[in-house]
Amino acid sequence: MAKQSKTSKDVVPGSVSWLTEPWRGVDRLFEDFLDRRFPAFPSLLAREGRMGFLSPNVDIKEDDKTITVSAELPGLDPDDVEVTLRDGVLTLKGEKKLEDEKSEDNYRVTERRYGSFQRSFQLPDTVDEEKVTASFDKGVLTIELPKRAEAARAAKKIKIGTKGGK
Repeated sequence: MAKQSKTSKDVVPGSVSWLTEPWRGVDRLFEDFLDRRFPAFPSLLAREGRMGFLSPNVDIKEDDKTITVSAELPGLDPDDVEVTLRDGVLTLKGEKKLEDEKSEDNYRVTERRYGSFQRSFQLPDTVDEEKVTASFDKGVLTIELPKRAEAARAAKKIKIGTKGGK
């Protein structure tokens, strides 16, 4: 069987998203219910837009020459994050460690979250893996994935004829 080429539309956050997508609405309803009943406490479920369970929010944008992945990682330093690219899969890993605070204060509520995360994205074949760069600024990790030169060529329009040659 011939290997199928991946396109930029194949950049998918997670290989089983089609399984979890129907449950996101249910999760949101349940979390909203808990938030209304117990507003002083953080929700037990991860919500999009929060760093719940430390799954960072990610933006992916594309132009003719580059795919850019930006991940929000508030409270992390570059040393807390690892970016790898293997067999066309971009993986972001990180850990936010609990800081050992010596304080006499008694916390009533703590909403800061600690733990590790990992997110992976299947990349299209057009990415030039040798030229990938990453930068970290103000809690945002930005990964630039340049496309190979041959991938940036303009599309060729194909004339459509009829069976009779007219």
